[in-house]
Parts: sequence; structure tokens; C-alpha cells
Amino acid sequence: MQIKINGKGIELTDAINDYVEKKIGGLNKFYDKIIRASVTVGVENRHHQKGQIFIAECKLEVPGKDLFASKNEKTLYKAIDKIRDYLESELKKHKTKSREKDKRKVRSNKEYTVELV
Repeated sequence: MQIKINGKGIELTDAINDYVEKKIGGLNKFYDKIIRASVTVGVENRHHQKGQIFIAECKLEVPGKDLFASKNEKTLYKAIDKIRDYLESELKKHKTKSREKDKRKVRSNKEYTVELV
């Protein structure tokens, strides 16, 4: 899986890059057909009276569908953790649906013959 990381209003440090790669890269164990992950982390500017609000967004490209998550938190690491948890559950759902779809295809392709004796 390719992981592309962008910063929005903050400088991407090695610690942030490593954390994102570790968390998003860990999604491979739930669904191994992930093609690409585009992650954007940064500061949201609209909440200036409430202090800094960090945002983390991730778009996963998987066969048949793209999955997207966006979360806001008071710390950047919490936002990254929340999108990882959300995408984990979405990947499990997608995997279950695709397996059921494949099973239906296999069942419909079987032909039965009946012999009358």
C-alpha cells in the first residue's frame, strides 16, 4: 500500500510521518487489497476561539469502493487514532460484503442436473 501524507497549516515532522505510517499501514492486516492511502493532517482554522483544533482526513482506495474518514480533535494524535479506528471498522464491513458477494457468484455459477430414474 502506498501512503501519501500532506500537511495543512503545520509542518510535517518525522514523528508525525512515522505515526501516520504506523497507524494507517496497520490497516493492511484487516484488508490486504488496499491500493493507496491519502492522508491529510493539520490545523483547522475556523475554531480559533476554542484553541487549536487538529484535523485528520484519510481516503483509502480499495477495489470497488473508496473509503473516507475525517475527524477533529484537540490533539493531532487523537485525530489520527480516531480515523484509524473508523477505517478499521469500515474495512471489516467492506471485506464481509465482498466475501458475501463472491459466495453468491460461486453459488449462482453451479449447475445442478437431475436424473429421473
